Amino acid sequence: MLRALATFLLIFTLPASAESLDCRVTGIADGDSFSCVGATGEQIRVRLAEIDSPELRQPYGSQARQALASNIFGKTVTLTIKGRDGRGRTLAQVKLGDRDINSELVRTGCAWANRGHLDDRTLLNMEAVARELGRGLWSLPKADQQPPWEWRQQQRGSR
Repeated sequence: MLRALATFLLIFTLPASAESLDCRVTGIADGDSFSCVGATGEQIRVRLAEIDSPELRQPYGSQARQALASNIFGKTVTLTIKGRDGRGRTLAQVKLGDRDINSELVRTGCAWANRGHLDDRTLLNMEAVARELGRGLWSLPKADQQPPWEWRQQQRGSR
């Protein structure tokens, strides 16, 4: 009985391993979303997990998009899948070799740590350092440093 209980606890308390797959980046939608093609030819729409870049119509939106493109467009990346967002996109941690693209975008001031969907608390530290050093969007006037989730809410309210 004790052995069965121990086995049950071991099986159901181990973290599930996240699915990962490689894909070639074929399009960049904005600073935190892109399209890619998997090994079997399937099209995958990806949203970078745990970060949020300025929207294209926001200050620094086009620069954030360009930063993502410069890092991954035309390259093969590895997605560690975290789930799906409300628009059906694959939420993923994205790596290019050993480089963590999600973290790099926050570190260089091209994205915020997404407080509503955050598991990796080190992203908050990276964001604070980028802000302190005036990197990327943090070089903008304070009035132009509006988090994208607030900007989207404001846009919905003005319709």
